[in-house]
Amino acid sequence: GYFFSAWRKCIWSSHDLSDIVFIDNYIFNKDVFIQFNSTVGEFVGYTELGVYNARAWNNNPGQLQSESAQVETVCKRNADIDQQTITDKS
Repeated sequence: GYFFSAWRKCIWSSHDLSDIVFIDNYIFNKDVFIQFNSTVGEFVGYTELGVYNARAWNNNPGQLQSESAQVETVCKRNADIDQQTITDKS
């Protein structure tokens, strides 16, 4: 059988959240074949299929804008909630 998965994560290291990074990975059989990184601002392919998809997805401004917006809509919003929870408990 085949195994497909995707995972998204937000990474930050400061309290002001200015360095937050959104990463969106697409994985096939335990290998990342395409990735979006908000610091790069586009999809990067790591396999033949990934390169093909990255080229197509990078030519779609709406998709790039949607991925880039995840920093504000998902990462910063949830990181702020997490920071407040941690600060309240310490």
